[in-house]
Amino acid sequence: MIFLKSESEIEKMRTAAQLVSKTLAEVAKEIKPGVETGKLDRIAEDFIVKHSARPAFKGYGGGQNPFPATLCISVNDEVVHGIPGSRKLTEGDIVSVDCGVEKDGYFGDHAYTFMVGDVSEDDKRLLKTTLESLYKGIEQTVHGNKIGDIGSAIQKHCEKRGYGVVRDLVGHGIGKNMHEDPSVPNYGRPGRGERLRTGMTLAIEPMITRGSWKVKTLSDGWTIVTADGSNAAHFEHDVVVREGEAEILSTFDYITEITKNEILETQ
Repeated sequence: MIFLKSESEIEKMRTAAQLVSKTLAEVAKEIKPGVETGKLDRIAEDFIVKHSARPAFKGYGGGQNPFPATLCISVNDEVVHGIPGSRKLTEGDIVSVDCGVEKDGYFGDHAYTFMVGDVSEDDKRLLKTTLESLYKGIEQTVHGNKIGDIGSAIQKHCEKRGYGVVRDLVGHGIGKNMHEDPSVPNYGRPGRGERLRTGMTLAIEPMITRGSWKVKTLSDGWTIVTADGSNAAHFEHDVVVREGEAEILSTFDYITEITKNEILETQ
């Protein structure tokens, strides 16, 4: 079932999304060679709790193997759902940091892929293309379009540059639940799928690889890696469907104040 949000609900979602944005910026301050991913996770959890919110990922899934951390930290060939711990970031790594919060009954969920020190030109181009594709998808997130218009825009932008578009993982609706209908694939055909309506709220999140689109899950039951070992990038925003132009609830501005927007400066 798809839930259309009222303006008061959207404002609560904006607050949650902006808290995620600020949390990612706190993490950005510490991303450098030698830092343990577990330290980044503790920074994020402390910051979220301090702002009277709940880390949405911690304990997610329940059952026998709930997700054990506040952040998903995925390095190099890890696409998403990497578990923070004792691993230390090294010079040249690329690292996706995905964060979710629940505040006042509404969720925010978005992600950014960071460069650790001096990164290869190939990885810089991957990050730039993936980030650009996110905004290509958002441009299509307007009343009257279809879900397929979003995925098609992302897919075309990435595949014409030789990148793989992950099929097994998708974006999603978001609101009172972290994952709501509809699913938002990063591939598709224009004019196909669910019709977009004003008040729909979506988490759009291209997951793009330097090689094959195929992925596999590691033995921890969470970490998803590329099947061919190629590096991957992941960016995500929370978006409201509007007439004419989508509204982005989250922001990368807090991050780019720290990183100096170096990804989009890549040639």
